[in-house]
Amino acid sequence: MQTGSCHCGTVRFEVDGDLQGIFHCHCETCQKLNGTAYGSTGFTAADQFRITAGNDALTGYESSPGKQRYFCSRCGAPIYAHAESNPERIGVRIGALDSDPGIRSKLHIWVSHKHPWFEVNTSLPEFDEYPT
Repeated sequence: MQTGSCHCGTVRFEVDGDLQGIFHCHCETCQKLNGTAYGSTGFTAADQFRITAGNDALTGYESSPGKQRYFCSRCGAPIYAHAESNPERIGVRIGALDSDPGIRSKLHIWVSHKHPWFEVNTSLPEFDEYPT
């Protein structure tokens, strides 16, 4: 089991089971909503993810049609995302985990949108968009 939280500790969550491969998304939405060069996410089954504290402080934002991103309304830390088009899985923000998830990064996506000042210096596969 993995546990995680927002920066202020108000929102806490658990993931029962394994996270699937970590990916780094360079799309403009992830850049803006995370305030970073990219967002790092790992997927888990929706029935294996639960908020254990601070549900009242969790705020959702529809970043694109049918995709909700959830963050702590007190400290602003991103926690997870959920898409109507794929209701059986949750995208957990890897930086919110309390410990090493035991898996490693698999790929970079939306590299066509990466900042010009950021260089991807890994041997991981890179995709201009979301791979199909």
